[in-house]
Amino acid sequence: MQLIGVDVGGTFTDLVYTNTATGRTLIHKVPSTPDDPGRAVANGVQEICELHGIAIGDLDRVLHGTTIATNAVLEYDGAVAGMITTEGYRDILHIGRHQRPQHYSIRQEIPWQDRPLVRRRYRKTARERLIPPKGEVLEPLDEDAVRQAARELRNAGVESIAICFLFSYLNPAHELRAKQIVAEEFPEAFLCTSAEIAPQFREFERFTTAALNAFVGPKVGAYVANLERKLKASGAAADLRIMGSNGGVATPAMVCERPVSTLLSGPAAGVLGGAWCGALSGYNNLITFDIGGTSADIGIVTDGQFGEATARDTWIAGYPALVPMIDIHTIGAGGGSIAHVDPGGAPKVGPESAGARPGPAAYGHGGEEATVTDAHVTLGRLVPDNFLGGRMTLDAEAAAAVVDGFAAKVGMSGEEAALGILTILNANMANAIRSRTVQKGLDPRDYALVAFGGAGPLHGAEVAAMLDIPTVIIPPHPGITSAVGLLTTDLRYDAVATAFQTSDALDIPRLNGLFQGLEDDLAGRYEADGIAREAVQFERAGDLRYAGQGYELRVAFPAGELNEMAMAGVLEAFGEAHEAEYGHRFDGSPVEIVNVRVTAAAVMEKIAAPSVAEPKESRPIGTRPCAFGQPGGGVEWLETPLWQRADLPLEEAVPGPAIVLQEDSTTVVPPGATVTADRAGNLIIRLGA
Repeated sequence: MQLIGVDVGGTFTDLVYTNTATGRTLIHKVPSTPDDPGRAVANGVQEICELHGIAIGDLDRVLHGTTIATNAVLEYDGAVAGMITTEGYRDILHIGRHQRPQHYSIRQEIPWQDRPLVRRRYRKTARERLIPPKGEVLEPLDEDAVRQAARELRNAGVESIAICFLFSYLNPAHELRAKQIVAEEFPEAFLCTSAEIAPQFREFERFTTAALNAFVGPKVGAYVANLERKLKASGAAADLRIMGSNGGVATPAMVCERPVSTLLSGPAAGVLGGAWCGALSGYNNLITFDIGGTSADIGIVTDGQFGEATARDTWIAGYPALVPMIDIHTIGAGGGSIAHVDPGGAPKVGPESAGARPGPAAYGHGGEEATVTDAHVTLGRLVPDNFLGGRMTLDAEAAAAVVDGFAAKVGMSGEEAALGILTILNANMANAIRSRTVQKGLDPRDYALVAFGGAGPLHGAEVAAMLDIPTVIIPPHPGITSAVGLLTTDLRYDAVATAFQTSDALDIPRLNGLFQGLEDDLAGRYEADGIAREAVQFERAGDLRYAGQGYELRVAFPAGELNEMAMAGVLEAFGEAHEAEYGHRFDGSPVEIVNVRVTAAAVMEKIAAPSVAEPKESRPIGTRPCAFGQPGGGVEWLETPLWQRADLPLEEAVPGPAIVLQEDSTTVVPPGATVTADRAGNLIIRLGA
């Protein structure tokens, strides 16, 4: 099969082509088009095919990581959304919980209050009531009130409606009937129910997740439809698949129904790509470190498995989102991050970014503020006439001018200011990694750092040194590793149901029924995609906690019919997980099974491992002066060898300092480190050698 993975970043759109029959792999980058990201996707697919003589009509599949939903939430630029909810509960979205983001600040920003996903005037109510524990009807749905609410929202100009009733996770009947009524009155609206999107307890989180779905739904739907049209117009008849936050891809129809599932679409692909590259060289404990133009994404892979965020960690721009997500931490740090002086006079770098336009001053598009990229150019670490493999020339004079302007504000020389910019950014990223490792009981020294993205290899070694991480892995194509990750996954869907039972009163037949129902539901989704149930793999899990605790831990459940012996194993696994997470366990205390989950995957063709050719000539192409920090402070200029990546000798350590050039990124090997090109296609940087 012929596959293309496309990842849209803030500055560039990255593409990777692979032919699974021949193993041929090609890469390409085009400038992103923020006004219409789909244009860059379609143009990139067309260009990579034209450049390499590939018939675009012969492509079988285009897999895409998108930031449309993410950006809509981050920029508060979604649809005008409405909500219909249970009478008396109109303000759940506003009140939230008693926890506040900052417990002791009286001037803090509360995202769901300052930037409501559904404004209060567009939140309507209807009388109805279901009651636990089984969702029996206490008060029937007032259908006339729902119909009136739909008319009022239509006349008010809303674009989408989320229907959110109390206890609908136990019984979705009222929400589904309300959806039918709204569809009759307002057929052009984007509609969703909380039970369809997040059938779990916790009303605030469930309602907010449904509101997020309604907020991003019209924009995501329009984008996917537009992208399909553009690809078809270019001659591509390939199936389109979209990456989800759970590390799998989904069909356009499924994404348009549940667009909230794509909130971490792009970063999720990066974790998969980093894990795949690390495994090629035999590393299974990895910190994935993806630095692009505007942000840095950090993921943790332990024993070859990426972590999934828990209910307390699944937040987007301050809003809780009850959807399966790879555990990824993002900070505003990238090649376009702007250096500035804060009101207190301290130098800062990011989170503001120069973006794709005007971008860093070195790009020659009129950037007037010093960025991380400009600092690299000033220090000689980026070769102006070899950027993007020579397809783009950097303006070194413009970079030096903006760095000098920043230097004047902080009372330093230009080279000192440039090194300071990098040091601040590296420290920010090292602290972010500590928050995902040290603060969670993981020792980063037991992991290898996989540095990728356009800027990852520029920073990987110096960030690793701050954390005493001994090994840095640079993937074969670091600038397009997220696009590679798209070609390493499967068609993956998730389902969840709230169970609420304790270990001292287990209802095992009910658990078996819940799991079977979830698997049947997922099998139906795959059948709609033309995939037979026999081709789908199911994995079961549950969210467990000790009775009285506020949050749960994810524990695997065995396949097949559950019995007392199987449940004893599950409860023991929970005790071990609790001890690993918190340092203790409470044997003998009742354990509560809150939710049961099923993840389903249909295996798809994947990218082949790269083949590495012996270099024709193993020697540098030249040298140039590059600046590095001295242990006692100050800047040291060293004559630094420049290597084309393909010219590095295989399995032979090359001492730093060195600069390794390739089309999609530049790797910095600092003094005292070595770099080795291995037969899996990775560069292995070892520190302190």
